[in-house]
Amino acid sequence: MSTGSSPGVSDGSAPGARPGLARAVAVVALVALAALIPLLGPPATLHGTGEAAAPGTRGIGLLRAVLFAALCVPLGELFVDRLARSVPGAPAVRPRSWAPYAAGVGFVAALGLASVVSTGNLVPHSPADLDVGGLYASRDGKLALLEVNAFAAAGLCALSRRPASQVWPLAAVVVAEALRAHPTTEYGPLLGSGLTLVHLTCASLWVGGLLYALRTLRGWGVREAGAALLGLYARVAAVLLAAITATGVWSSLRRMPSDTILDQLTGTAYGRALLAKVLLVAAVAGLALWARIRLSRAADPLTACSPARAEVVALGVVVALSGLLTALPVPIRW
Repeated sequence: MSTGSSPGVSDGSAPGARPGLARAVAVVALVALAALIPLLGPPATLHGTGEAAAPGTRGIGLLRAVLFAALCVPLGELFVDRLARSVPGAPAVRPRSWAPYAAGVGFVAALGLASVVSTGNLVPHSPADLDVGGLYASRDGKLALLEVNAFAAAGLCALSRRPASQVWPLAAVVVAEALRAHPTTEYGPLLGSGLTLVHLTCASLWVGGLLYALRTLRGWGVREAGAALLGLYARVAAVLLAAITATGVWSSLRRMPSDTILDQLTGTAYGRALLAKVLLVAAVAGLALWARIRLSRAADPLTACSPARAEVVALGVVVALSGLLTALPVPIRW
């Protein structure tokens, strides 16, 4: 199998280039498929609920999903790189960082979201519609500007000699998202922001960490080190999943009280999207368990990479669903 080869062996000839091309095509296809969820999801989830979608729901959902993905990639790299340094006998080689590209994509997404906020949460049709100065006059505007500047700073940090310093601007994005999701008019906004902060942080580490772990294993020729890295990640991922589940359930119960949650899961757009996300996360948890069993019991522990790759794909869909959720009307009923 080619999984045991060392990096740099391929000479770029056709036999070696075809797998790379196939992977690139597969990634593009998966990204396009994930983008359809926030684009096509609002009409499907709103159908028959009697709820009205806000202007630009599709575009906002897509931009928010892109922003979440741009947050996952660098945080996952920092997380797994730290784990890899603690693996005995681990090769020094690391895959090429995607953090600068993620910061650029996140910057564009944050800029697009800021432009929507500057027009009073309406879709701008021309530059004349934008009120950049007005962003400083509102809470949402300041948070949007913070995200734009934070992604720009993260990109500069990723290109610097100390890429680990990007953790600070990325943390600022997480905090801004947590505050944005819970306006001051909400009951207990600080509690809601705290739950979102933990949820988004753990989710970013889980999604981005698994992606970077699999990319790292492709370049390592030492199977023992690869199995050790996957084992370390799996142990931390179990804690992350527990935190994601706890904060997700708590947040859902705050927005949909227990006596109405069953009706809202099928009768509201937010509830339908949330139900789809819960079912998908359950499937992801099953894939993670399958990978963990293979890692501990299979003759070749690295066969766990197969369900882990499927887990990454499913997590990408979860990120897209998360973007859709942020754009749908929230059924807050106190």
